[in-house]
Order: sequence, then C-alpha cells, then structure tokens
Amino acid sequence: MAETNKPLLIKRYASRRLYNTETSDYVTLDDIAEFIRDGREVQIIDLKSGDDLTRQYLLQIIAEHESRGESVLPINVLNDLVRSYTSQATSVVPEFLAASFEMLQKGQSQMMENMSKANPLATMPGMDAMRAQQEAFMKAMTGGMGGMSTVPGATQGAEGDGDSDGDEDLDEIKKQLAELQQKLSKMDK
Repeated sequence: MAETNKPLLIKRYASRRLYNTETSDYVTLDDIAEFIRDGREVQIIDLKSGDDLTRQYLLQIIAEHESRGESVLPINVLNDLVRSYTSQATSVVPEFLAASFEMLQKGQSQMMENMSKANPLATMPGMDAMRAQQEAFMKAMTGGMGGMSTVPGATQGAEGDGDSDGDEDLDEIKKQLAELQQKLSKMDK
C-alpha cells in the first residue's frame, strides 16, 4: 500500500476527469470525499497547467453536501465567510478556522480517551458496541475530519468467573457507575 502520510495525487485531465495516480483509475468527487473521510490528504493537480486545484474541488465537495441538505455550516457562518472575503479580516479568518477545527479534533480525541481510561464500565458486556456507536456518531458529526482513532483500553466484554454472586456483582456495577457519574460531572465543570 502507498505511504499514507503523503498526499494522494489526483490529476485532472483536459476532459475534467480525475485520475488517481496510486490506483491508476478514474475517481469521482464522492471517491475523493471518502479518501478524506478516511483521513487521507489529497492534492488535485491540473495535468496540463500544473495548477493546484485542491481548494476548488474541496469547496465543490462541500457545496454538493450542503445542497443535498447535509448542512454542517450554519447560515450565519456562511454569511460571515462571505463578508470575510470583502473585508480586511481575510488575514485572520483562515488561521481562526484552522485553530477552531484543531481544537474540535483534540476535544473529540480527549473525550474518547477519557471514556476508555480508568473506565470501570469498559469491561461490561455491550460497552464495545456502545463505544463503536459513539465513535460512529462523532465521525458523522465531523464528517471524518480525522483526529480520531479507535479507543484504546476497551475490551470485548466481561468474562464471568463462574461465581453465582449476582447481587455482589450488581452492587459493584452500581458503585462503579456512581464513580463514573462523579467523574463525568467533574469534567463538565
């Protein structure tokens, strides 16, 4: 497999077809969006002129998602972006947006890490399924912007040791749940 820390080079031919140089086949905008959701950087170059068209195509992907009702950008943010092109604020906006998305990604990663660290519920049956749902939700909310990996420390469920001490187990689970709720309430403050 190709080195994934290098951008995937896509060449645009005069016919406007997009060619994946790693797999030697033509791709669509949806394919490119999927590469990006999977965490891959892409670079789109015009074959004839050598111009970098990446920004143009990324904006086109965003516009298509927005037009299909998959709105991520609120109207007021879109209005502010349009205003930033006509004001002196253009020098600040790109850095602000990049920093905001970086903070969002770090926050998501930290939240997922906190859910797995010292989490007494991580060994309970069904927790892996719940964790997977949460990861899918976070990925869907961010459009797969990266910064998220599988949560370390979660196991495939509790293996019973054959004891018939169901009441003791239930009491222990209740205690662990109460401790987890305390930790979560401290995180909110």
